[in-house]
Amino acid sequence: MFNVSVDNYGITVDNESKKISLDPNKQPNSDFIFISHAHTDHLYKNVREYSNKIITSKITHKIAMHRGYKYGDTYEKHGFKLLDTGHILGSNGLLIEDDLYYTGDISIRKRAFMNPAVIPQAKILIIESTFGHADYIFPRFESTIHKTNLIISEMYHQGIPVILLGYTLGKAQILTNVFRHWKPLIVHDSIHEMNKLYSEFGVDMYNYVTFSDAEKNNMLSSYKPWLLIAPLGSCKNGFLKYIKNKYGALSIGFSGWAVKPYYKFALGLDYCLPLSDHCDYRDLITVIKRCSPEKIYTFHGFAEHFAGDLRKMGFDASPLIYSQGKRNTSEKLDAFFDKSNS
Repeated sequence: MFNVSVDNYGITVDNESKKISLDPNKQPNSDFIFISHAHTDHLYKNVREYSNKIITSKITHKIAMHRGYKYGDTYEKHGFKLLDTGHILGSNGLLIEDDLYYTGDISIRKRAFMNPAVIPQAKILIIESTFGHADYIFPRFESTIHKTNLIISEMYHQGIPVILLGYTLGKAQILTNVFRHWKPLIVHDSIHEMNKLYSEFGVDMYNYVTFSDAEKNNMLSSYKPWLLIAPLGSCKNGFLKYIKNKYGALSIGFSGWAVKPYYKFALGLDYCLPLSDHCDYRDLITVIKRCSPEKIYTFHGFAEHFAGDLRKMGFDASPLIYSQGKRNTSEKLDAFFDKSNS
C-alpha cells in the first residue's frame, strides 16, 4: 500500500517498507532520493553525502555533478524501474513495484534527437501539470521549426543577424541540432558546456563556434548575418539587449509559455514561438489514458486546475500542493519565466 504526501521538502512516497523522496528541494529524511533530471528546479544542494541512497540516471548524475551538485555515487540495486520521459537527455520517471509511476517532467513528442516518453501502465500516477490548462495546446514541432527557418531566411536575405533563445540545458541543444545548417552558427559559451556533455553521451553537437571565439575572431558584424544560440536568461541579464543594440540582431525565443502572446513582450523579444520540453494539455491527457491509472496525483503548474478537469472526465484525481498557511495553490507564471537557467 502506498502513501503519497507532499510537504515543504517535496513529494514523498511511503510503501511501509521504504520511503522515497521524489525530486526534493532540500535534504529529506527518507531511504531513497529520486532525481528525475538535471534542471536546477529538480536538484538540491547541501547534500549530506551517503545519508540517502540516490537513484538517478548516469547522464543526470554527470550533468548534475558538472553543475556543482555533489551526490556521491548513485545507488544501482534499488529494484525500481527508470523510464525515459523524453524531457531532456537523461530524464527519467520512476516506476515503483509496477504499481506507482512518477513522471517527473515529461514529453511524448519526438523533437530532433529526443524520443517520446515511455509510458507504463500503473495503478497510481503522479503526473506533472506544468501546462495542465486547456489554453496550452502546442503546434507540431516541425511547424515551429519551419516557421523559424522562414524567419531566419528572410533576415539573412536582409543581412540581419538572428538570436535564438532557449533554456541552457535541453532546449538549447535541440536548437543547436535543428538549426546547424545556418552559417556561421555561434553558441553561447554556457550552452557550449552543456553541448559537450551531450556529445559525450552520443548526441553530435558540431559545426559551430563559441560566442567568445566569435568575438575574438571578429565574426560578429552588423553587416553580415549570423545565427547565435543564447540562454533564455539573456533576456534579463542584459546580454540580449547588448547584442541587439550593438549588432541590430532579431531575437526569437522558444517556450511553451509563448502560447500566450504577452510572453514575448514580458521578455523583450521580437518573436516567441511555442516549443516545449513538456507535454501540452492534450499530451497530458494522452499520458493518463496510456497509463490507465486508478488514482492520479497532479503536481507543478496548474496542479489544482488540472486535477479538477480530470475529475470532470471521471478520473479520481487530487493535486499535490503544499499549503502551509494560505499559500497560493497554483504557481504564478513569473516563477516559470525565472527558470531560464534550467
